[in-house]
Amino acid sequence: MKKLFTSPDAFEVQAVRSELDALSIPYMVKNEFASGAIGELPWQDAQQEVWLVDDSWYARASKVIEAFTQKSNKSVVPNQDWVCGNCDEENGSAFDVCWQCGADK
Repeated sequence: MKKLFTSPDAFEVQAVRSELDALSIPYMVKNEFASGAIGELPWQDAQQEVWLVDDSWYARASKVIEAFTQKSNKSVVPNQDWVCGNCDEENGSAFDVCWQCGADK
């Protein structure tokens, strides 16, 4: 057995589980219900962990984990102001469309 993924965020673990289920990759989840014991246990010991049951699936499963982590890292964008390529207007990071001309970020 090999550990594939761990996260303090239960939603991330569930997303990984869904990806593995879609590909019929066998796995198990450790500490699935241990979050209620945080305080009694250190938070590191109560984190959910996704473990691969059959090591022969490791190459395929690791690609799933790599794709998931890349996708989740891309979704985290730092808050930076940006300049419109159409009218050179400076826009705040909260805007996806230029407030001056309406062009997309």
